[in-house]
Amino acid sequence: MQVRALFLFLFIVSICQLQAQQQPMYTQYMFNGLAINPAYAGSHESISATALARIQWVGIEGAPRSQTFSIHSPIPNKNIGLGAFFSHDELGVTEQNTLYLSYAYMMQTGSGTLSFGLQGGLQSTSINYADLGLNDQNLQLSASEMAPNFGAGLFYASQRFYAGASIPVLLNKEISGINNSDVSANQIRHFFLTAGYVFDLTPVLKLKPSGLVKSVSGAPLEMDINANLIINDRVWFGLSYRSFDSISALFDLQVNPQLRFGYAYDYTTTDLGQANSGSHEFMLNYRFVFSKSKIVTPRYF
Repeated sequence: MQVRALFLFLFIVSICQLQAQQQPMYTQYMFNGLAINPAYAGSHESISATALARIQWVGIEGAPRSQTFSIHSPIPNKNIGLGAFFSHDELGVTEQNTLYLSYAYMMQTGSGTLSFGLQGGLQSTSINYADLGLNDQNLQLSASEMAPNFGAGLFYASQRFYAGASIPVLLNKEISGINNSDVSANQIRHFFLTAGYVFDLTPVLKLKPSGLVKSVSGAPLEMDINANLIINDRVWFGLSYRSFDSISALFDLQVNPQLRFGYAYDYTTTDLGQANSGSHEFMLNYRFVFSKSKIVTPRYF
């Protein structure tokens, strides 16, 4: 009965999430930019691939789990960036898979680059009601839907500063499949604003504050505020605060000019924190360089 009640709770949470904040959260969003903004495509000077895995609310059965993979690159001698993004998300009895292709047009503006981005792809959502263990003849055992969606964004970046605005989900849509019920699930558009800057403290120390604002109808405005201390452009230590949710500790290591590893631990600050032992997020980034003469500059976002 406890397991059944827990699944019912997570089902209700997943429906609420489909009505409000549906986009998965990432503590290391600043290194997973294509997940929230298609204009991020081509922002590195080489092919850049990022894999990220997030395990949320450890200790709660059916808690959210997310895996993403993105790859993007500028097109040589063109003001164009191309990218692809895939994600797999689980929450309770729901699963969602997303595949987007991104296009960005880049313009040099002074010491920085302004990019206009578009993305398009497919999102599939499935719900397995059988896992709830409910004996209701009016409820389908499962429901699924696949539909296209689109996104757009702006991204400005110089060597030390970046800012972006995006709507990764442009089309509102209803997730069907619940018969004879007043429960409805609607996916609606989200708005994101991001910004960050790198300050020199000493010849070997830098400070990088950054922030993310998320807005969606039906949910309170959410903010992520964080700061990272960068040692010799190789080792990063950071702290982050997410409103109404958690505080986080971040660690990143630039293993070599091409390979980067990141880890984040989130401590839940709400009452739900008493029922779990935190959230873990792992990130791996690799930048492909095919010419020995090409210099790979440090990336701060």
